Amino acid sequence: MKVVIAPDSFKESMTAMEAAQAIERGFRKGIGNPDDLVTELIPMADGGEGTTQSLRDGLGGEVHTVDVSGPDGSAVKAEFVYIQQSRTAVIEMAEASGIGLVAKERRNPLTATSHGTGQMILKALNKGAERIILGLGGSATNDGGAGMAAALGVRFLDRSGNELEPGGRALKHLHRIDTDGLDKRIHEVTVRAACDVTNPLTGPEGASAVYGPQKGAGNEAVQELDQALQAFGEVIERDLHKPVLQEQGAGAAGGLGAGAIAFLNASLEPGIDIVLEESRFAERSAGASLVITGEGKIDAQTVFGKTPVGVAKASPEGSTVVAVAGQLGDGYEKVYEAGIDAAFSMVPGIVSLEEAMQESARYIENWARSLGGLWKT
Repeated sequence: MKVVIAPDSFKESMTAMEAAQAIERGFRKGIGNPDDLVTELIPMADGGEGTTQSLRDGLGGEVHTVDVSGPDGSAVKAEFVYIQQSRTAVIEMAEASGIGLVAKERRNPLTATSHGTGQMILKALNKGAERIILGLGGSATNDGGAGMAAALGVRFLDRSGNELEPGGRALKHLHRIDTDGLDKRIHEVTVRAACDVTNPLTGPEGASAVYGPQKGAGNEAVQELDQALQAFGEVIERDLHKPVLQEQGAGAAGGLGAGAIAFLNASLEPGIDIVLEESRFAERSAGASLVITGEGKIDAQTVFGKTPVGVAKASPEGSTVVAVAGQLGDGYEKVYEAGIDAAFSMVPGIVSLEEAMQESARYIENWARSLGGLWKT
């Protein structure tokens, strides 16, 4: 009997691999650990926080810590993974340009820059990367990836030929983009941008309107940033001939989706699809009778590109797919229409959020033990 265990991380409590290992321990105890039981652990992610960790755990690779500029210009240490065998770098923009790097009272998307993300890409190129997986999400920035591009040699100029200041606000003065200095190695690298949203660059569903308030932007700042990204998109389309204003996902990570298309020639893809492919999920799950997946919360939004449904859709025909979560939220029943056969909460009763997170490994192992006993029966 083959069982595939492919959960996402449980935010702030377990990595995807830690969750998978706990599920395996519990399931083996419950089913009696028969000699013919084969378990395949495939840590998952959907392109957001934890993608680097999951791919590292699943594929191997070396972690590199680099000094880069944070969103507010201060020095931060960021990590990326380099897989020598496939010459692949896995980079999360949040490591260098994430909202968690700036205290709440100091967040300012008008001036925040994605420069550090570009510095990480340079470090990866210096390691010999031929493929880059770039996770979009969790950004503190709203600069359309201009800071990233500047770190790679692109110049953003106003009407007087002066370079713009960092940040999203300055883009309203953009007149011309000079790519003559762009690192030539970019043209030789394949970049896959993991994106779990479909927001356009601008407008009521754009980067500024939807995500700006989370980063500290008030109503006036949102309007200013949206107008700046509109100007940015128009110059990109005019100077670089890259259609970014109507592209789904271009608004991801403060518009870094658009910047990745324009300056890295990246493809924007659902993060779960990238992780499934890179981890060889189809090959490794072949012949499984049971697939166990999960993440911190399963609700109505899970059907929109989240890990459990992505795993369910990729699972072998005829297999049973079971999902586990710390919480089953409103509308979680929708996952039954998307290939998941059963969904459970691992929490044994009414507990505080703090306790649930502290005891998550024990809870999920105990739940998996019950599942193993049921499966045996």
